[in-house]
Amino acid sequence: MEALTRHITTELPIGVISDTHGLLRPEALTMLEGCEQILHLGDVGCRDEDAAILERLAELAPVAAVRGNIDTASWAEALPLTLDITVNGWRLHLVHILRNFDSATSCDAVLHGHSHKPRHEWQGGHLLFNPGAAGKRRFRLPITLGKLWADERGLRGAILHLPLC
Repeated sequence: MEALTRHITTELPIGVISDTHGLLRPEALTMLEGCEQILHLGDVGCRDEDAAILERLAELAPVAAVRGNIDTASWAEALPLTLDITVNGWRLHLVHILRNFDSATSCDAVLHGHSHKPRHEWQGGHLLFNPGAAGKRRFRLPITLGKLWADERGLRGAILHLPLC
């Protein structure tokens, strides 16, 4: 499937969330307030009612999402496997599982999920950014999401830990 492309111009941060697995925490919603766009990097959920997660996120900002390996309900068939977004000239490539990234893809950053492990590192000329998992806890991994800024100062990201009680 060929990647779709969208273009965004903004001074506001881009919210990045992944692996909600049917659970959209109120803390995640609070942390995503004020974002220009929200990117969901897959594994929204496998039940019919999990489509409501994307609808709820869309109440905060426009949402772009890719399909994850557990996104098997009929509504998820409309989600692309990859998505290319340009933010202020910075090229972002969205994919759920990093090993499915085609290294021939021209981009500045690869945004991915799946592992539930937060990642923010430059490698081979690309920013590899995984916001971690904002839904159900896996093992002892933290519950996190991310924000990206893409402007004349560069491409920068932050991993944010959800303040859970």
